[in-house]
Formats: sequence, C-alpha cells, structure tokens
Amino acid sequence: MSSQFVSLDGRTLEGGGQLLRLAVSLSALTYLPVHIWDIRANRAPRRPNQPAGGLKPAHLAAVEWLAKATGAQTRGMVKGSVELHFQPLQGAPGTSTAEGNVQSSGKTKSEHQMHTWQDIYEGQTLSRRETHIKLDSPGSVGLILQAILPYLLFHSPEIATPATQDKSNPAVSVPLRVTIEGGTNVSKSPSIEYISQVLVPLLVEKVGIPPITTNVIKRGWSSGRADVGTVQFDLTPFAGGSKLSEFHFSDRGEVVRMHVSILASAASARDKLRGKIIEKLLARYPDVEVLFPVEEDTKNGARLYLLIVAETSSGYRLGRDCLWNRKTNSATLETVASTVVKELDQELERGGCVDEYMQDQLVVFQALSEGSSTVSSGKDMHATLHTKTARWVAEQLLGLSFDERGTCSGCGFEVGESFTGRKTQEGVVGSLTDLERLKI
Repeated sequence: MSSQFVSLDGRTLEGGGQLLRLAVSLSALTYLPVHIWDIRANRAPRRPNQPAGGLKPAHLAAVEWLAKATGAQTRGMVKGSVELHFQPLQGAPGTSTAEGNVQSSGKTKSEHQMHTWQDIYEGQTLSRRETHIKLDSPGSVGLILQAILPYLLFHSPEIATPATQDKSNPAVSVPLRVTIEGGTNVSKSPSIEYISQVLVPLLVEKVGIPPITTNVIKRGWSSGRADVGTVQFDLTPFAGGSKLSEFHFSDRGEVVRMHVSILASAASARDKLRGKIIEKLLARYPDVEVLFPVEEDTKNGARLYLLIVAETSSGYRLGRDCLWNRKTNSATLETVASTVVKELDQELERGGCVDEYMQDQLVVFQALSEGSSTVSSGKDMHATLHTKTARWVAEQLLGLSFDERGTCSGCGFEVGESFTGRKTQEGVVGSLTDLERLKI
C-alpha cells in the first residue's frame, strides 16, 4: 500500500492540541494520511519535572478511537509521543494498531467499524449503534467530541446500514450513541454546559447538522478532587450521498434572553451568585429574560462554575464562563460574577454572531460544506490563534482557503465519497512516505 502523507508541523501557530485533533479528524474522514511532528510543542509543561508537549491521555483517546474506526495504520500512537503517522484504511484488507506499531489484521474497513460499534436491537430491528471512549482521568469530554464529531456526522453510511435493511437503499443512517468518560468541567476546555447550550444549538440550528442530544450521567471535574464523569451523546449521521449546505452567520439581532448556569457547593453560595448575576444583568440589559437552566450542588467547596449564555432574536448564542478551582467566599462570588458579566459584555459589544471560543469550532464545517460559508465575528474581532490554526490545517488537507473576513469556499464533501480520488491540489501534499516502508 502506497500513499502520500500530508505533513504538518505541530509548532504552527497555536501549536497545541487543536492542530492534532483537527488533522486526525479530517484524515479519518477523507482517508488522507497525515504525519504530524513536534506535537503540542508550544505547550509548556504543567510541572517543572514534566516533559512539554506530546500526546496526553485525552488526545490519545480520540486518536485511538479514530484509528480503530478506520483501521488506520499508525506510528507513534502512544502517550507522550511527539510524532504521529496516521494512515486510514481505504476499503482493502487492512491493518490495525497496537501500542503505536503497525500490525496486519487482514480486516476490512467494515470489520474495523463493526468492532468499534455495538449493535443494539429492538426485536429484529437495529435501533442504534453504541460506542464507548473511556479516560482514567478527567480529560475534556468536549475536546474528544470535537475530534470525532466530523467523522460521526459525515462518515460513510456503510457502518450505519441495518442488517435487515433493503440493500438497494443503503443511504438510511442508524442513530448513534457515543458515551465518553472524562471531564465535564475542566480548565481551559469547553464545559458540557457550553457544549449543550452554545455549540450544539448553533451547529444544529445555524449550520444545519442533525440534532444531537446530550445526557450528563455523572460530572467529571479537574478542580477539587479529580473526578471522572460520563456523558452520552445521541445523534444520527448525515445520509449517504448528502452534503452540508453553505451557511451564513450574520445579522445577530438583539439580546432577548440570558441563560445562567450555576454549579456551587452550598445553597447559600448559589443563592448569592444568582442574586449578583440578576442584579448585574438587569442593570445592563433591563428588557432581557433571565433563565437558570442549570443549578447544581458540586458537593466540593473548591468547585465553582458559572456560564452565562446570551440568546439573540435571530437565534444566535454567545457564552462566557468561569471555572473557579479554589475555596469560595463572598469575595470570590463577586469576582466570578463580575468577570463573566464583563467578558460577555465585551463579546456582545463587538456585534458578532459567535463568541471567540465558538469561532474556531465552525472552521471544519465551513471547510466541508458546499458553497461559500461566512461567519461574522463582529467589529475589531480578528481571527483567534485557534481559528487561524484550524483554518491552516483545513487548507493543508483539503486544498481550500479562507479570505481575510473568514469566508471559505468549502470542498463540498459528499458522505460516502472517495475523497482521495479527487485530484490533489498542488502544494497540499507534503513528504511522500509509505508506512509499510518505515522500519517500525
């Protein structure tokens, strides 16, 4: 088997985990092999005696799942690795991966996918397929979802065709349930509240992906005592042969509602924080409706989380949050409330349709859509470093480009297509290497 690898320098721009996640995600979907080196090289170690960069458990979990789903050959798929070769199987008898080494299994693409999913039947009817990703530490559930979501939505319906289904109509997709064990509220990562209240509604209502249901079975925290949680995501992939239409984020509209989620250990703390938030929001936005979709006891004094989501008349959602990881008191509550409200104010003053943390998560859908998709981030709001990195990865793999306003003419990815059969754009493919020729 001979293939061309798209070579990516992991130090580019943001130089963190996002580059890795998006590169492997697009590789798994398009079957374009990727070679990434100096993985997360721009990340400083958390402690002086720890190495910088490399694959951490959450990154590894996402890569391992995608490798398993696609029967990919890999090199360097081990914890701490700073270099990764990822070569998905393209339908012929293929390979499986263990401990970062290439091994021949003789399995077909379908066999690898079936090994990834468990079929759940109601009588003789296949009702859904389930898969499970397990972390032993509270690595971010949201970032794992970010890595595998494009594959879940756009993969070939070959893996979602019921055994009892008419083979002349293979495009019908079966619902999927993805269970991820990890952190739901983790520093420097999207919380499960942000995912369910900002990311998912915008992707479904504004981008046009199929509905996603989020069910938090147990919370996982990085603050207080580290604790691993569990979240289930239910979705149905796009049907075979379909494409994502272009989308446009513009004309944000007026703020009509504020959704406030409070997680704190004591009822008194939640009451005080609720009062402070209502006072501050109504002083700035006297005509908005203030809702409290989530109020929970964290059962740990070092766990405090606040998310405020502004919903507009046009259906856009912008959020800002704070995860406090120390003991709380009255001064803490005032600091958290003031900080989140102030940062949300700044987001809204720009007039954009998305907040700075949503901006980069739309890039992959712009890149895969058919037509020219635009996202308005507001006045004086340039692309974040994460957004620039995501655009760079999409450009390297898919051969497209983003203009200075963030508009992209997508590749028009068709579910089930052989993307590698397209004519490779000049300059997209880097070094030519065949994993089977590597002396692993």
